[in-house]
Amino acid sequence: MNRFNSYREEALQKWDSQMVHSEIPVIYLGTASCGIAAGALDVLGTIQQTLTELGQPARIVQVGCIGPCYLEPIMDIAMPGGPRVSYTNVTPQKAKRILQANLTEGDLAPKMAKGHFGDEAFSSKTGIPKFFDLPMLKPQVRVILKNCGFIDPEDGDHYLAQDGYAGFLKVLEAGPQYALEALKESGLRGRGGAGFPAFKKWELARSAAGEQKYVVCNADEGDPGAFMNRALIESDPHAVLEGLLIAGYTVGASQGIIYVRAEYPLAVKRLRKAIGQMRSYGLLGDDILGSGFSFDINIKEGAGAFVCGEETALIASLEGKRGMPRPRPPFPSDSGYNGCPTLINNTETFGTVPAIMRNGGEWYQQFGVPGNYGTKTFSLVGKVKHTGLIEVPLGTSLRQVVEEVGGGTELPFKAVQTGGPLGGCLGASQLDTPITYEAMRDQGSIMGSGGLIVMDESTCIVDMARYFIGFALRESCGNCTPCRIGTRVLIDRLEKIIRGEGEPHDLEVMRKAADTMVKTSLCGLGQAASNPVTSSLNFFAAEYESHVHDHYCQAGVCKGLFQYVILAERCNGCGLCVKVCPANAIAGKLRETHTLDANLCTQCHACVEVCTKQAILSLPLSAEQDHLLLSEALQ
Repeated sequence: MNRFNSYREEALQKWDSQMVHSEIPVIYLGTASCGIAAGALDVLGTIQQTLTELGQPARIVQVGCIGPCYLEPIMDIAMPGGPRVSYTNVTPQKAKRILQANLTEGDLAPKMAKGHFGDEAFSSKTGIPKFFDLPMLKPQVRVILKNCGFIDPEDGDHYLAQDGYAGFLKVLEAGPQYALEALKESGLRGRGGAGFPAFKKWELARSAAGEQKYVVCNADEGDPGAFMNRALIESDPHAVLEGLLIAGYTVGASQGIIYVRAEYPLAVKRLRKAIGQMRSYGLLGDDILGSGFSFDINIKEGAGAFVCGEETALIASLEGKRGMPRPRPPFPSDSGYNGCPTLINNTETFGTVPAIMRNGGEWYQQFGVPGNYGTKTFSLVGKVKHTGLIEVPLGTSLRQVVEEVGGGTELPFKAVQTGGPLGGCLGASQLDTPITYEAMRDQGSIMGSGGLIVMDESTCIVDMARYFIGFALRESCGNCTPCRIGTRVLIDRLEKIIRGEGEPHDLEVMRKAADTMVKTSLCGLGQAASNPVTSSLNFFAAEYESHVHDHYCQAGVCKGLFQYVILAERCNGCGLCVKVCPANAIAGKLRETHTLDANLCTQCHACVEVCTKQAILSLPLSAEQDHLLLSEALQ
């Protein structure tokens, strides 16, 4: 224990001298997957080259995802004695200008700055707002993401300096019962989607008979558009590992396993490095810190099967078998990995545990609402203006997330898909729904692990449902008939409707198939796979009826159900549509009304995207000369 305390003291001194009171500039660069995809590594190369050219010493700290992915790459500079100033959407050229201004001219380049992490006096002096006062960040509460974007995820000392492993030390001192009571008082529910009380799961695993027990972290995040778990592991891997360590001690397990998607190479790399650092700190192995508790952690890379997010399928995969769910009971807490008692929780659940252990269960209740305490991370994507990783208290409304945090949509809002591909599609009338497990379920949707996909009027709801059902069909393990056959029935009917061959009874067939899947499927995948269809049928019946009765897709997505026309009343002859049309289907001289040849048009949508006058509309095939429809379109 004394040796570990010396590590913590050294880490605090290092943080103070190198980060808080650094005598040289500190440059922060977000290099999680989102930043790298936006070009952060090119920016990093420019930073290193520019520092060499200027002959200026500086410390470069590669941090994780701070949240607003739409602003990546994000580069911050903290000059000695000054606050950290943030610059966004940084290119190599912009990075060079920012560095020259800060390092050689003593100029913070306030016109290029997005925010700062200082006090109000600095805002008044420079005109640069506080970063967390930005519209996307102001309504958020950071518990799970506290360190994300602020520490180097590959430097374990950074984590130690932020009270890292203090939660584990507290549990080690107070005993396993303290951990169970803190979890119970906190009201933490599993963040993987089911919302099962965490303390009950831990209690069952602790009381299960068996000398060998396992703790498994489910990091098999397979939802399209979801990246909460990946971002947390890439940005703060020790938080997840500390949660796993606390769980192992509490339930009496000697082995921890992280089941993570192989498609997350950066997350895997940072996990491996963090595990090595834990060993060097004496936090893994035999007789940890002289407590008599022995524990180790291994990583298992999954091959990307969505169904392996279900705990019994995950266990089968860990055992080298095909990832297929099995009936329960027995539950994993009694008979899991290798037939031994096994505790399985989601990445975010483990990442939340250290804060609860440090601060106590009552502290956690200040966030959220009764029955749904705490915060929840979401990946906010789609047509919303501010995309990225967010964390809000449970009970926050969908409207606040979409309109305040997300900044709304450019075109009128149509729907939000919650809970990933197995969630529900909720429309404008459901936006005031609070984000709680029960409220989402009552609306015919789920919270899931936290994917939120926002759609506007350019989205076809029928095509959206077809996409998600197609995903469920491909990912179904085929072990049970309701899921195997039900997803095929749904996709066949949806594709028939999209082709313009839909009939009224197809809608009833889909409802009956969905009902059967919900009631009789073996696992959560089959039970929830029909949610996109049933919820969209409930809230967007008119759009389905338009496809079936009028054979028309108003969003202009389902090819064969519409044609584009140029409205002479709106066209100003700007020529933008002519330039982008790959099929040469649009003709017309500059400043004269253009025409569109429907026989040549490939319906690629490029012309619609560039038309500033909204002069190009989609109309039913039978309405080419229907001036009444054209007049209505102009209203």
